[in-house]
Amino acid sequence: MATANDTAAAETCPVCATADVICGKWTILVIRDLAAGRSRFCELERSLAGISPRTLSLRLRALEEHGIVQRQTFPEVPPRVEYALTQKGRALLPLIDDMRRYGREWLEADRAPKAQAA
Repeated sequence: MATANDTAAAETCPVCATADVICGKWTILVIRDLAAGRSRFCELERSLAGISPRTLSLRLRALEEHGIVQRQTFPEVPPRVEYALTQKGRALLPLIDDMRRYGREWLEADRAPKAQAA
């Protein structure tokens, strides 16, 4: 059971605050894919096989509210919308690189024996 002290610590802890923003399912993968540059909704949907359009829309909206993603609408017919990382969003890329490095170094070896045993 969470106490008032636990709640206060979570609100003031920068690690907890960052985790609250980026640890939603698919969120870190959306950021990873936008690291390559601007993308349209359909491009993100294709690159994130398995994500529903509703979930992608919710993640992009949340990232936009946090100032991590910028949405640009072009006045064309049909309308074109592109998403890109802001400076605040690009600041997360070293964290993603560290996660990638950790996964390669420590987790890929853990998965290999399980795949061979199956």
